[in-house]
Amino acid sequence: MSCFQDMSLLRSPSPPTPLPASGERGEWIGIRPVMRLTWIAAIVLSAVRVSAATPENVYQPMGAPADPKVSVRWNRYHDYAEVTKLLKAMVKAHPQHARLQSLGKSYGDREMWLLTVTNSKTGDDRSKSAFWVGGGIHANEIQGTEVTLYTAWYLLEMYGRNPLITELVDRRTFYLLPMMSPDSRDAHMVRPNTTSSPRAGQRPVDDDRDGRVDEDPADDLDNDGHITQMRVRDPAGRYKPHEKYPHMMVRVEDDERGQYRLLGTEGFDNDGDGRVNEDSDGYYDPNRDWAWKWQPGHIQRGAYRYPFSILENRMAADFVTDHPNIAAAQHYHNTGGMILHGPGTKDDSYESSDVAVLKAIAQRGAVMLPGYRVIEIGTGLYGVYGGEGDWCYQMRGFYTFTNELFTSQNYFRKSTTGSERSQQKEIFDKYLLFGQGSVPWHEVDHPQYGKIEVGGFKKNWGRQPPSFLLEEECHRNMAFTLYHADQLPQIQIESIEATPAVGGLTQVTAVLINPKLTPTRTAVDVRRKITTPDLVSIEGKGMEVYLGMYTADKFFRNSTEQKRRPQQMRIPAVPSMGAVHVRWLVRGKGPFSVTVRSVKGGTARRQVTVQ
Repeated sequence: MSCFQDMSLLRSPSPPTPLPASGERGEWIGIRPVMRLTWIAAIVLSAVRVSAATPENVYQPMGAPADPKVSVRWNRYHDYAEVTKLLKAMVKAHPQHARLQSLGKSYGDREMWLLTVTNSKTGDDRSKSAFWVGGGIHANEIQGTEVTLYTAWYLLEMYGRNPLITELVDRRTFYLLPMMSPDSRDAHMVRPNTTSSPRAGQRPVDDDRDGRVDEDPADDLDNDGHITQMRVRDPAGRYKPHEKYPHMMVRVEDDERGQYRLLGTEGFDNDGDGRVNEDSDGYYDPNRDWAWKWQPGHIQRGAYRYPFSILENRMAADFVTDHPNIAAAQHYHNTGGMILHGPGTKDDSYESSDVAVLKAIAQRGAVMLPGYRVIEIGTGLYGVYGGEGDWCYQMRGFYTFTNELFTSQNYFRKSTTGSERSQQKEIFDKYLLFGQGSVPWHEVDHPQYGKIEVGGFKKNWGRQPPSFLLEEECHRNMAFTLYHADQLPQIQIESIEATPAVGGLTQVTAVLINPKLTPTRTAVDVRRKITTPDLVSIEGKGMEVYLGMYTADKFFRNSTEQKRRPQQMRIPAVPSMGAVHVRWLVRGKGPFSVTVRSVKGGTARRQVTVQ
């Protein structure tokens, strides 16, 4: 018997005839013993396989659970319908920790799904320090949605498995908006596009000001689902194919004749105005629509009509404004491997103490995200008027980062620049993607240019990680988000004591601490009075408060007295990794109860009796 014949016995054949009912005799009895044994063995093996899949027997790799309640493949991209299904599955599997709501409908009639993650048994979501996560405001930057989803999934699935994750879900609230531009995200995935389009939403805009809207988009000349590049043979052109990587076009030397002229992105002159691809999906930039330092289009390209004239942004901003407990945010874009923070323009500024906190958190992120650079947007990248991050900080008073997901260093785990980076991209496509990331140059008929060639990189390669790097990108960036979330303010009453004072009074002293990098209120919040101060109250039966004061000095050498309503002290903030000392002179026997309520730092309460 050959080995293949031998292996066939391990299959699970169906019995040749149905099993007879109990007590009946049938052809089953006449089946050859070896076949009966094979079929019975198959049933046993099947039972063993099922048993092996039970949670107690699953071998758990480090990082994520091998037996989640919601099973998801994180090496692929999910469209709108799949995202919706996944969000609903998370809520169904984790009802105590997840709640799904719609902020409203997008221009294209899609729900703006927002997921809230927190432990409902440890308090209402508004009573805790909260973290905002937004993905995909630029629709073609589709992995921002995947990282946001992965963050929610990880928090829910690792609850009870990992102490830090459990504590985060117990103590914090996470508000996650995975698709900030759901219409164009789906358009990018299902329609012919480049890796960079559409960046805007789907509202029609007359980009070329000819009285018509979106009438001259890019065109898929070869109907392959990708918008690539065009070239035509021309000895007067200044380009030629790379010697080793023919998909790559390189400029010839000054004293060298060329072979091709580049004609730009695949398309033709749809409206007969002599230009190509100049009026595609209505161009406006959703990240130039926010209220802080907004500027019109002639100053800031991509600005729409007025601040928050984009409905999807306004819904997000309304939610954030209605939740002052949000103490930090993470926005996911692509590409380039950057941890960005404001100010977004050179003529703007952040409070110095706030910048120090931002840099401390970002430097930790640079370690967690190899190849990522920490950059101040306005001075180190380019100017952004009307950016989401600046609005969050300057007008809502909380820290925010924008991560540009995926870096070319991931190609071969080394830094590259300029032409070397393009070459590494070609090598990666050749040897790791087996050419799947590009369209070979080939001839097509062009309505205006005649015989030309089209080719180059596909829309799903370049700005987006390939499948086997996507999950790593999701996890590393999620880990940075959770580190930041762990550093949100966490108000505590470290100690409280009550001692007799002169005149039959009692001196009550409480020490408030914040053992986290983020202060309970940012410096810009304090200066602009965006949220209310931290409130520290004292209560006791028959108590009268005669004096209340606070200070950062444990010896009260430089204290601030609050003369009005001292029973509820208004503390500007409890600083990063710092303490505030509060003291009252009261009449009463106690016991005394001290409560501190911080909009962004949570609530703490302790009781004391006179010693």
